[in-house]
Amino acid sequence: MNTSKTVLLSFLIMFLLLPVQGVQAKKKKESAPTDREYWCNLLYQMSAPVLKNMSEGKLRANMQVELSPSWDGRDQDVTYMEAFGRLMAGLAPWLSLPDDETPEGLQRKQLREWALKSYAHAVDPDSKDYLLWNKHGQALVDAAFIAESFLRAPKQLWEPLDDVTKQRYIKEFQGLRRFTPVYSNWMLFVGTIETFLMSIEQEYDVYRIDISLRKTEEWYVGDGWYSDGPEFAFDYYNSFVIQPMYVEILQALHAAGKSPRVNEQRLNRGMKRMQRYSAILERMISPEGSFPVFGRSMTYRMGVFHVLSLLALQEQLPEGISNGQVRAGLTCVMKRMFADPGNFNESGFLQLGFVGHQPKLADVYTNNGSLYLTTLGFLPLGLPADHPFWTDAPAEWTAKKAWSGMDFPKDKAFHDR
Repeated sequence: MNTSKTVLLSFLIMFLLLPVQGVQAKKKKESAPTDREYWCNLLYQMSAPVLKNMSEGKLRANMQVELSPSWDGRDQDVTYMEAFGRLMAGLAPWLSLPDDETPEGLQRKQLREWALKSYAHAVDPDSKDYLLWNKHGQALVDAAFIAESFLRAPKQLWEPLDDVTKQRYIKEFQGLRRFTPVYSNWMLFVGTIETFLMSIEQEYDVYRIDISLRKTEEWYVGDGWYSDGPEFAFDYYNSFVIQPMYVEILQALHAAGKSPRVNEQRLNRGMKRMQRYSAILERMISPEGSFPVFGRSMTYRMGVFHVLSLLALQEQLPEGISNGQVRAGLTCVMKRMFADPGNFNESGFLQLGFVGHQPKLADVYTNNGSLYLTTLGFLPLGLPADHPFWTDAPAEWTAKKAWSGMDFPKDKAFHDR
């Protein structure tokens, strides 16, 4: 009898608690961030320590510099230019959206205010955060990312700058002609800088643009891949630098009508190659949200998906690849990668590593400023919140379909010649 009463009482308690548990589960479900909220919060987390400090002229003072254990001995002050330039190239599209009073809108507004002040410090010789423009050829690399940020959001990031700051940038960009680029993807850095100068109708070097495009085209090896210089290297530099900068230079020249050699056919060919390469990247995302770790610069983390993110931003994803599957795949990768708190140090700056803190993975040229190239994987935040990239239902990406026994599209090589 006592046992029966106990069982009955237990069932009664469970029945009474069900509504409470249901409400708690509902609240928990409602409080889970959307994909866009997750992306915004993560990008803000990366950006704030850099931009808040630099906007006050305190980045050099407060950023803990971490160098590769195999550091090649160059001036470690390149760190600050790398952090700022790469961050802004990835952040620019998001900051190009109009202000609003949403939590995301307030994040954007704050970051834009900090960014505009940081741009001024970057070229002010009297600022403690004046960047290393003239002491090392590395400046070519990260000046190109700064120029890329202006090309991606001219009205929001270039035009609001005061005239003195603009003239300082023009002088610094033109002064970088003192450096000879490495015979590799670096050719596109000089092309990007000169293309920006062209876009604001300042004196620019046509030859430096033309040679960057010609050499890149000569280095095309087929099926959507370019060689990084005369010899092919199996790494992610097609995504980190080569394909995005090559196509964006072509787009800027074509839009300006400044180069008779850049026509619709040449631009379309570059775009189709980039679409093919992006389809390969999408297939590399495993069902669990991992991807192959090969080649140098793996500490650039989400920068691996620069090409895929840029095509999503430009609404040019290849046929058969949907917004929903790209967003779902990239979100899964981000959550797997950044769940490890070791990605950031105690002050919120990125640390050397791929997933967490893995200093031995860094290359001889890598410092923790280099790592902000990861923001190039966040470009779709430049699409408004009501865009299909964000509103379409999440969908299985290719590898998830394949390993779940679902139908998925067969792959085939791409030929454009």
